[in-house]
Amino acid sequence: MTSPWQPFREPLRETLLRTVGLAVIVGGVVAWRFGRLQAWPVAAVLVLWISFGGHWIELLFLNWLRPRIPGSRALQVAARFGVWFIGGVALRIAIMLTMRVSPLTNANSLPQWWVAGLLFIAIELVAHVALALRGRPNFYNGDG
Repeated sequence: MTSPWQPFREPLRETLLRTVGLAVIVGGVVAWRFGRLQAWPVAAVLVLWISFGGHWIELLFLNWLRPRIPGSRALQVAARFGVWFIGGVALRIAIMLTMRVSPLTNANSLPQWWVAGLLFIAIELVAHVALALRGRPNFYNGDG
């Protein structure tokens, strides 16, 4: 029996344009908001962990885990939240290590590991609202 789930595929160029563009814009807003425009490149790299790294976390769920678990909506949602939570914790570690090598940031200002996991779930839910508004497969309609 074949899986009802189709693997997600997107050209790397599109992924990079979207995730790097988002990181540059959000990094700029964060740097401006804190009054430290010289930190823009560092802020963009930190946001890139979330945008580009988050893309790969989502692909891990969509293309590897989702086809391997039963199709029950409740189970799919629980698994996805679990992947997002663990992914958020992993991204916090990556961001923390990146912040430690930059003289412009303070790694001690990061949220606790469990808060980072919950924040990443919230970020993904917002990202999927954007997908839903564009009529793309998303978490809310069970397609993406």
